[in-house]
Parts: sequence; C-alpha cells; structure tokens
Amino acid sequence: MTATRSLPVPLAIGGAVAIGVMTAVQARINGVLGIRLGDGVVAGLVSFIVGTVALALIVAALPTGRAGMARLAHGIRTRTVPPWMLLGGACGALTVSTQGLTAAVLGVSLFTVGVVAGQTVHGLVLDRIGFGPAGVVAVTMGRVAGAALALLAVGVSMGGDVLRTAPLWMLVLPFAAGVGIAWQQAANGRLAQRVASPMAATMTSFIAGTLVLAVAATVSVLVQGAPHALPAEPWLYLGGFLGVVYIFLGAFLVAHTGVLLLGLGSVLGQLVAAVVIDMFWPTEAGPAAWQIVTMVVIAVASVLVALARRRPERHR
Repeated sequence: MTATRSLPVPLAIGGAVAIGVMTAVQARINGVLGIRLGDGVVAGLVSFIVGTVALALIVAALPTGRAGMARLAHGIRTRTVPPWMLLGGACGALTVSTQGLTAAVLGVSLFTVGVVAGQTVHGLVLDRIGFGPAGVVAVTMGRVAGAALALLAVGVSMGGDVLRTAPLWMLVLPFAAGVGIAWQQAANGRLAQRVASPMAATMTSFIAGTLVLAVAATVSVLVQGAPHALPAEPWLYLGGFLGVVYIFLGAFLVAHTGVLLLGLGSVLGQLVAAVVIDMFWPTEAGPAAWQIVTMVVIAVASVLVALARRRPERHR
C-alpha cells in the first residue's frame, strides 16, 4: 500500500471544520423537511435521492469518476474490496434520518452535541484499533483530553430545562448518529484509499444509504401512513447536495487526520454554525444562550488540545 502524502495540518483541519458547517446546515434543512413531510425517515430518503442523482451525474461526466467506479467494480468482482467497505452509507442513512426526526425540535446546537458524544468516543476507539485509512493512531494524552472536553460540552448541553422539554429518545438518537458518522468516515476513507477515488467511495456511500433508507421509509409509511406532499421550496432539497460535498471531503481527509481529529474539527464547525443557526432560527427545546456559548468554547478547546504538540503517530 502506498503512503498517503500528508496535507498541512491547518489545511486538513480547515477542511474538517467546513464539513462540520455543512453538516449543521444540512441538519436544519432535513429537520424542517421532516416536519413538512410528517416523516423524518422519508425526509432522509428524499435527501439521499437528491444527493445520489446529483453525484451520479457528476461521476458520469468526469473521466476520473468513471475510472474510479471501474476500479471499484473490479475490486468487488475480484473480492479485493471487502463488503464492509461498501456499508458506510448505511451509517449515513442513520444520520440523515436522525436529522429529520430530531434537529428541528432540539435545535442544531443540541442535536450537534449529541452527535459529538458518539463521534468522539467512537473516533478514539476506531483510531486506536486502526480501522481508518491512517492506520493505528496512538492514543496520546492530547487526544484523550480533547475527547474528554468534547464530552464535557455534551454534559453542559444537558443542563437547564433540556431534559424536561425533549424526550429521552430524541437525545439518544443523535449519539447513535455520531457513532455512525465516525464509522462512515473510516469506512469511506478505507474504500477511497483502496480504489484510489474518494468520488467512487462517496457514490458507493450514497447508493448504500439510499437502499437502506428506501427499506426504512417503506416500513415507516406502512406503520404511520403516507407522508405529506413534497414542499415546493427548493432550499428544502439542498441537504442532499451538501451531503455529497462533505462525504467526499471526509473520505479524502480522514487519511490525513485520523478519525478522531477529523471528528473534532467537524465538531468545531458544527457547533459554531449551530450557534448562528439557532440564534436566528431558534427551536422550542434548544439549549439556553449560556449553554450554547459554553459548549462552543469547550469544543474549540477540545480541538486545540487534541492538536497540541502533535507528533507523527501513524503506524502500519
């Protein structure tokens, strides 16, 4: 396996922050879409379909995209690409469904800190066992302290009236989505590395996620009945396009940052964007202003601590 050429740390972290900003915006869009449709799972399916169609057109138009898909097909036929590498999109399906079910009720800030908990803990574990494309990433004191600070931000979010205004299942689902995001980034990064194409890995993720959501949406409709009519506002369908960009970027960056560091950078972007969104578009169950400010300060500290005195940590 050829070594991955490292990006400068500020550039890699800047990309991770951008992923977080896009994730926060997508969460609010899909949350509103879920309310308009009356079904968060169907909203997730709509978002994934939009992203899959857009990405398929891009892949078909670009020679590098077609070549990457050809390498992927060859890898599947020859079994050099194991099945688990193809399942990152299943975790993405969980994420967008959770957005549709909870983000418009909890607010993006509270949704994000739930994601932080799952993403941080699982990212640390995945790095330690070498699941991501960066190989085994040592558990340094800085990484552990950064993860602990991120979890502290979650604790702050649970103060005040949050637990009285939101049902427990709404608080648990974002944690599960965070676990899924960490696993998705690692699996997509490994697939992108194996077929030398982040675009092919992103396309695979969207196809898998669309298939999983199609089954889940069918079950949801059978249980709850048909969703409301599709809304007419075009901006409600932008979540799928944002997903294309940040999944592609994550599949590329994770080999340079490791799963935990990518997660911490994206957490920073998510929380900063969430503050802006919730300030101008508040929700009933969202945290108080003091909680939002405190969470962001702690999240910034978690990234800085994880980056402090960073030494080469990759082992094969």
